[in-house]
Amino acid sequence: MSAAEGPLVVGVDTSTQSTKALVVDVATGRVVASGQAPHTVTSGAGRESDPRQWWDALCEALRQCGEAAHEAAAVSIGGQQHGLVTLDGQGEPVRPALLWNDVRSAPQGHRLIEELGGAKFWAERTGSVPAASFTVTKWAWLAEHEPDAVRATRAVRLPHDYLTERLTGQGTTDRGDASGTGWWASGTEAYDEEILAHVGLDPALLPRVVRPGEVAGTVRDSHELPFSKGTLVACGTGDNAAAALGLGVRPGTPVMSLGTSGTVYAVTQRRPADPTGTVAGFADARGDWLPLACTLNCTLAVDRVAALLGLDREAVEPGHGVTLLPFLDGERTPNLPRSSGLLHGLRHDTTGGQLLQAAYDGAVYSLLAALDLVLDEDADPSAPLLLIGGGARGTAWQQTVRRLS
Repeated sequence: MSAAEGPLVVGVDTSTQSTKALVVDVATGRVVASGQAPHTVTSGAGRESDPRQWWDALCEALRQCGEAAHEAAAVSIGGQQHGLVTLDGQGEPVRPALLWNDVRSAPQGHRLIEELGGAKFWAERTGSVPAASFTVTKWAWLAEHEPDAVRATRAVRLPHDYLTERLTGQGTTDRGDASGTGWWASGTEAYDEEILAHVGLDPALLPRVVRPGEVAGTVRDSHELPFSKGTLVACGTGDNAAAALGLGVRPGTPVMSLGTSGTVYAVTQRRPADPTGTVAGFADARGDWLPLACTLNCTLAVDRVAALLGLDREAVEPGHGVTLLPFLDGERTPNLPRSSGLLHGLRHDTTGGQLLQAAYDGAVYSLLAALDLVLDEDADPSAPLLLIGGGARGTAWQQTVRRLS
């Protein structure tokens, strides 16, 4: 490793399927080391992961970074939003985490909307209408189906909070990830006592919300990572807010992220509140807002269609008349959590490549339709659409977005 010009910092992304770490020279922005390790997600109706796998993956990713991680002056962990992590009195998981794409809590979401003021109440209070992805619905599902787990819970965390707490020994989160729970009031920027009381969640079980720019803590004595004691730990944030921060997105610039899920968002200085539930009124990592629409089915769904057809993911062919809705995990935009994939217009002369292109079209169309609802008066009509995420590297994804935009 060549000598760094400035202090080194570590950025971590704990995503749905893997944990990635980068060591970066602050003075130059140069990546001096990197590492990555996978973790597993259950299949079927539920989507769950063992948080301890995230920690093991973090340890492995940082081991791959070598001595550079030990020299770091600070670390920050971002990650998948919405996941419900329940911990016992010793800080150990009570059960596997319920992830953002676990749609079993859809009935609880509908019930919460009806019981507590309707969609307009939720949008005005929290910025969003709770869909199955939101943490508040997952807690309600757990209370209904696994009351013993709820009784054993002494702390409730989001995925990136869990790892940050193992570093610092302190329960913290940030406004960006807190805004995706359904129990954080966007108007007051505080936990909503009425909503928490309604779902039977003691606010003492929740982490402290750290303000933008505030240090979450320092690396404690007892840990398994290559950090020096006293290394600064930032609060981190959810994956979409982290991406917006890293891109330096200014108000009005549209972004489309193509990953396991697909998202479209833009930074704004106006607090969002969409009573239709299409746009989630998230906070960003700087103090502004991040109206966002999310689809559950994006690159993973298209890759599954390619695998079923025995094709490379780039083996698309142009064609007309065939429509494929890749709603393999239910869907959030449109809000159809119980839906499945749908193929229409199949003909004798339809090719596998045309079917694959239809899967791309279905995934991208949903995102582009939601983009118009995300953008507000801050939007710059001349600004290019920023394409990010793993799918952004794919030629078929790029060409499909360009063609349908």
